[in-house]
Amino acid sequence: MSRRRRIACLLAWTLIGSLSIAAVAVAAGGPAETDPAKAGPDFAVKGEYVGTLQSDSGPVKFGAQVIALGDGKFAGIAYEGGLPGDGWQRGDPIERGHGATVDGVTTLQGDGGLATIKDGVITLVDNNGQEVGQLKKVERKSPTLGAKPPAGATVMFDGSSADAFEGGKLVEGNLLKQGCHSKQKLGSHTMHIEFRTPFMPGSRGQGRGNSGVYMQSRYELQVLDSFGLAGLDNECGGIYKIAKPAVNMCLPPLSWQTYDIDFTTAQYDADGNKTQNARVTIRHNGVVIHDNLELPKHTPGRHAESPAPDGVFLQDHGNPVVFRNIWVVEK
Repeated sequence: MSRRRRIACLLAWTLIGSLSIAAVAVAAGGPAETDPAKAGPDFAVKGEYVGTLQSDSGPVKFGAQVIALGDGKFAGIAYEGGLPGDGWQRGDPIERGHGATVDGVTTLQGDGGLATIKDGVITLVDNNGQEVGQLKKVERKSPTLGAKPPAGATVMFDGSSADAFEGGKLVEGNLLKQGCHSKQKLGSHTMHIEFRTPFMPGSRGQGRGNSGVYMQSRYELQVLDSFGLAGLDNECGGIYKIAKPAVNMCLPPLSWQTYDIDFTTAQYDADGNKTQNARVTIRHNGVVIHDNLELPKHTPGRHAESPAPDGVFLQDHGNPVVFRNIWVVEK
């Protein structure tokens, strides 16, 4: 085995063991925390890490995502080439697994050596006691976070009032609670929307930060804490029952994230027969995850397709997901 491949295996199996997060029970109970200051010690460990490891051919870039599962337990995923959207692409090598915190120290043991996480740094040591590299914690932010509405835009929500939404409610003073729909009806449009999923380490799958942005109340763009997961159609960035994102760009829970949506409505003839499917391009945290995607049908949970314009619906799935900075430009 080459030194480069040995380092890759060491990182993957030392950092995260051998148990996929997807193998853990689909749903488990647990509280939903919306305040980082109250999220506990596991919150400080979870997140994204980046660094380089030396190989015979030179430095090799790696990324890692560490996912909190509650009670000091963690799942993770390692990416050779960098983090998703920053070097790693769907189909590139990955490894999944688990680890734990004992007596305040997160130590992850594998066949190839030992990994520890302390003060935002993952340190890797092989079985000969030689340090082979470090990964440092990073906090990525969307390049469109806080984007200002352009001329001609309609501001649906700026934190001052929820009046533009039927059933709209303010929480935490200036955030929009899930479970409402816009009074404005939309045809073809571009939209900017920011969202935050809660920290729910004791929950799994669809019970973990679940909501959705229904374009025209017909096509669901999933909102979910799917940080570190495979990136399926029922996970963050997926169009439910239609398409998975090109890459899973979901950031860790309690991070503010962005969707930038360019939506073209379906076309109908004078008799009400659909002649052209709706299409959409979506950027998740600044990365294109759907490029001119055709939407052949509506998704379950809200309204059926029709020629009439309709509002954006922010789904209530029982989790405290919140939204902010919502604006739209009609075409």
